[in-house]
Amino acid sequence: MAKILVIDDERSIRNTLKDILEFEKHKVSLAENGKNALEMIDCGNFDLILSDIKMPEMDGLELLVAVGERGIETPVVMLSGHGNIETAVESIKKGAFDFIEKPIDLNRLLITVRNALDKKALAAETKTLKKKIAQRHQMIGNSPVIEKVREMIHRVAPTDARVLITGANGTGKEVVARLLFEYSGRSSEPYVEVNCAAIPSELIESELFGHEKGSFTSAHKQRIGKFEQADNGTIFLDEIGDMSLSAQTKVLRVLQENELSRVGSDKTIRVNVRVFAATNKDLHQEIKNGNFREDLFHRLNVIPIRVPTLDERKEDIPLLVEHFSNLIAKEQGSPAKIFAQDAIEALQNRLWPGNIRELRNVVERLIILGGNEISTDDVVQFAAF
Repeated sequence: MAKILVIDDERSIRNTLKDILEFEKHKVSLAENGKNALEMIDCGNFDLILSDIKMPEMDGLELLVAVGERGIETPVVMLSGHGNIETAVESIKKGAFDFIEKPIDLNRLLITVRNALDKKALAAETKTLKKKIAQRHQMIGNSPVIEKVREMIHRVAPTDARVLITGANGTGKEVVARLLFEYSGRSSEPYVEVNCAAIPSELIESELFGHEKGSFTSAHKQRIGKFEQADNGTIFLDEIGDMSLSAQTKVLRVLQENELSRVGSDKTIRVNVRVFAATNKDLHQEIKNGNFREDLFHRLNVIPIRVPTLDERKEDIPLLVEHFSNLIAKEQGSPAKIFAQDAIEALQNRLWPGNIRELRNVVERLIILGGNEISTDDVVQFAAF
């Protein structure tokens, strides 16, 4: 059930809209002018506002501006018996979701209400999803090596420079890429991740650049590639050291000329994409072995960022354990467990070949299998599985 505020200086129209919307199972509040409505908006939490334009004391357009100034994201639909193109355009420019002329067409009204409520629900879902993503992509720690990475991210993110992120498996290279994107000027544009190691070599070109229908046996329809999907945004090429030489050649062309061709097509497509790449391999050695193009390496390696291993930043383990403990407790809907100081020290004294990823797994295992307070005995018994 949605909460809808109807604002109109004509009682008959207010009551008619109330009857229609309540029949559709919505909860409806009424106001006779913008001033009264604004007081209700300040006190309430509405899902949708339907407002007349011509009203005494405060008209609909003034109300619309006031709602925007308050940072209220509730969609507003304007109603007017004096409708014209100029009024409609002015309403939309000032932030209205839509404009409906009087006398109101019932079908148009209901469709507009449904679309506006769908938009609000989608915005709320997006906000929740972004919050979850932000929780997943945090750089926890204050050790000197991680502060150096954090400083580099803040310096490089606002530019359009390409970034090559290196480091062992599980160190958090994808977190660095995500933070670079979130602090960049392209943060409102697409962010496309590609795990080059997970895509078979015979499909990587189709995945990155797309293909035309009939270009190969299983190409039953046209496919838009990842670079096109990321146009005006950012593409993250994870594990780029595993990319085939053929695909490397095409990626090099995109970086050099900002254009690509789909598999099976001679047509060139212009793209504007910022590129982040990551690898756990030594690309200098891969170049010597003939597995990676040196010219592509130099195109990607404009800004190198090396992510330290967990063994290089063991002073961050207490903060990481606390973070993972709270995160896992929230995921499982249970209270966070306390780690005894000697348990933390035991975790700091062991080696971490799997880095941050391994630590998270160990923390989750200890929370599930350990006591109410995680002890050294729990670490000895369960951490080395």
